[in-house]
Amino acid sequence: MRFLPVGDSMTIGATGDFTWRYRLWQHLEAVCPTPYEIVGPRTTLYDPEASAPLSDAYADPSFPPGARRHLAGWGEGWLHMAPAIADAVRAAEADVLLVSLGLIDLGFYTDAEQTAANARAFIEAARTANPHIRMVLLPVIPNVRAESDAPFAASCARFNELLAKAVADLDTLASPLLLASRPPGYDIHTDTYDGTHPGPTGEHLLAAAFADAMHQAWGLGGPYARQQAAPQPQPA
Repeated sequence: MRFLPVGDSMTIGATGDFTWRYRLWQHLEAVCPTPYEIVGPRTTLYDPEASAPLSDAYADPSFPPGARRHLAGWGEGWLHMAPAIADAVRAAEADVLLVSLGLIDLGFYTDAEQTAANARAFIEAARTANPHIRMVLLPVIPNVRAESDAPFAASCARFNELLAKAVADLDTLASPLLLASRPPGYDIHTDTYDGTHPGPTGEHLLAAAFADAMHQAWGLGGPYARQQAAPQPQPA
């Protein structure tokens, strides 16, 4: 099984982050009885000082280079990933896409309807590269902006409705789609470090959302170990 994480800044992470991708790798190492691989064309974190994805400074330097692979970008959304996903799936021979996109689209690029249209285009494009691709899609988790910007909050809610409809419309036996649940108890004030980007507890909760969806629907892996979700100190 070849897993390809796809996302925006919450997925690529920044210099010094563990990332939810790291937490998911730890989980898969513990529960996967058969060989698996994390795939994708990129491996780096976003470097805020360089304003570019140039950093290899993960919080745990023992995170294996092969497990760091992804298709995620700071400031990238469905708008950017829809044209890129077919080539990425084809090159990586991906079997499962783990997708967390939409917040940046709604915040800067497209309204809910156009963002949903781009999500549908992404799904169809991925299937051109692998007609049997599986996908787990995470709804948008509104960030701190939604607390003071009512139209933005409404746009996030509307997009999540449209994303659920897209999953229902486009799900097939040959290429199953899952809509993951928003992580229970996810609190942007305690599970992120800036109201948007996950800290250690948020990383665990996001990893759990993907892991539990795959286990419950497809029998892949196992349930995420909830005891892992305690805060972990960042290395000095």
